[in-house]
Amino acid sequence: MAKENNSNTPKKPRFSSWWIYGVVIALIIGFQFLGGGSFSNTEKTTTSALEEYLRNGDIEKIIVIKNIGQAKVFLTEAALQKEVHKKVSEKPLIPATSAVPQYIVEYGDLQIFQNEIDEIKAENNLNTIVEFDTESNVLGELLLSLLPFALIIGIWIYLMRRMSGGAGGGAGGQIFNIGKSKAKLFDEKTDTRTSFKDVAGLEGAKEEVQEIVEFLKNPDKYTSLGGKIPKGALLVGPPGTGKTLLAKAVAGEAKVPFFSLSGSDFVEMFVGVGASRVRDLFKQAKDKSPSIIFIDEIDAIGRARGKNNFTGSNDERENTLNQLLTEMDGFGTNTNVIVLAATNRADVLDKALMRAGRFDRQIYVDLPDLRERKEIFEVHLRPIKTAETLDLDFLAKQTPGFSGADIANVCNEAALIAARKEKKAVTKQDFLDAVDRIVGGLEKKNKIITPEEKKTIAYHEAGHATVSWMLEHAAPLVKVTIVPRGQSLGAAWYLPEERLIVRPEQMLDEMCATMGGRAAEKVVFNKISTGALSDLEKVTKQARAMVTIYGLNDELGNITYYDSSGQNEYGFTKPYSEETAQKIDEEISKIIEEQYQRAIKLLDENKDKLKELADRLLEKEVIFKDDLEKIFGKRPFEKEEPEEEEEKETAE
Repeated sequence: MAKENNSNTPKKPRFSSWWIYGVVIALIIGFQFLGGGSFSNTEKTTTSALEEYLRNGDIEKIIVIKNIGQAKVFLTEAALQKEVHKKVSEKPLIPATSAVPQYIVEYGDLQIFQNEIDEIKAENNLNTIVEFDTESNVLGELLLSLLPFALIIGIWIYLMRRMSGGAGGGAGGQIFNIGKSKAKLFDEKTDTRTSFKDVAGLEGAKEEVQEIVEFLKNPDKYTSLGGKIPKGALLVGPPGTGKTLLAKAVAGEAKVPFFSLSGSDFVEMFVGVGASRVRDLFKQAKDKSPSIIFIDEIDAIGRARGKNNFTGSNDERENTLNQLLTEMDGFGTNTNVIVLAATNRADVLDKALMRAGRFDRQIYVDLPDLRERKEIFEVHLRPIKTAETLDLDFLAKQTPGFSGADIANVCNEAALIAARKEKKAVTKQDFLDAVDRIVGGLEKKNKIITPEEKKTIAYHEAGHATVSWMLEHAAPLVKVTIVPRGQSLGAAWYLPEERLIVRPEQMLDEMCATMGGRAAEKVVFNKISTGALSDLEKVTKQARAMVTIYGLNDELGNITYYDSSGQNEYGFTKPYSEETAQKIDEEISKIIEEQYQRAIKLLDENKDKLKELADRLLEKEVIFKDDLEKIFGKRPFEKEEPEEEEEKETAE
């Protein structure tokens, strides 16, 4: 019971040194404004009353304070005995150290006031003493003079606290802690815990980081064979593939302190702060070792040194990187501290940072394949209420090239679309609409399009569909629409085959299908339009890649001008001569024109079917693969038939 009473009693306020400062300031202000004559019986009176007292001979002395427009009046001993001055004759509660006047008079013009006193003295033959004096408020003037300096210092302290990460406590919070690390220490009790079960796909990457966690949990398993704990692991890959998610899983699984921060947390406007924060970070990690440090977006401080430094000045970022290199593997190496880092710009990182001994393992986190996308869908569909048992294989096939973040966005967007339609559960069609929304953009059914423009768009999209249907290596079609989405006026949706290597005939078939839209405009209307801009951009990039990157052109031969380091990307010179540049341009134009003429020939041969498809598209606005099968028949390529049968589900 006593324990309960103690817990219920209100906590006493904590003592603070600021209370002392507050009391002292209050006393100073009190003595300033309430001290002195405020504890005496001095009263204010008028000039007419003063003149009457003077005529009666009650005043012994008048002190005129010129600078504040007041006069202090001192009465004689005889006057103090009179009834009229009874209030001011009483003794004060607190004895004064100096003579205290009985009355204070505020006068207007000093000359007039002085003349009136002199006249009364002369008329009544009085010996009243009149003195002139000035008074100064030393404490008040001192406070006023110090106020600007106090204001400037206060503003400076406020700004310094804001720049150093807030006015709160902890590292980096106070003005003199600006060089402290801003790393967040993961707390498994309060922070949301992510485990390896929440990371779908990424089997190879998970094995690597799981081994690091296992090494920290059970080091004897490895050290007994002479193995050493790895210094660090670098996660590299495109955005959204799960690099940061892997680090969160490590934080959730590892039973050791986990420090998390971004590369930009080291960057500050003050010189030397970045290096100081690196030292403080590793000091904290070493004190809590064994521990893990995770630096997200390490390219913010890890860029290659000595390049593009046109100023010739001392680079603060390079100093931070030098300190990081020293802490990771230098004379004062921190043992039992593992560094995890993530970036999607590994090509710009310094070579000294990438070497073994600092980052022993470089783990490439690639875009998920078909099987991995299915696993990712399984994870993100857990909290979603679906109306039916979804075919995850079908959803995985509908999202080629999607990253894990994109798939999470698809699931969320599908739930939002279902809620917008007042549904109680998410259906398969909602997922298809979500994919369309993410890839193509928002549907714009109210966009004003003239009938002539709509007809041109319909033949353009029908041209894409017709050519891709006739070519063996072109991607199989899913659906065609002339409903505007985003910036596009129409679209043909394909399901590309996921290839690890691509042959020239496959690239040429894809380019021919891409040129099918402009070719259809030429065949039907004998005119072309600006609607093929994105198609031209795509085929130009493909043709340039064939010639300059993959060495697939007979004229130039087996040569590439691709630089995997990315250093020549921002250079002012090209790695080939002017003559070679002219030859490259000619070959690119030649490849594109050949595929354009090939598309025109195919459409000429199937002009009636092209017209039938365009008419159906104008009627329905959206047509699916089964509509093409009714017009063209089955695709003549046997190897694609199994996929074709599965993809019929899109039309249902």
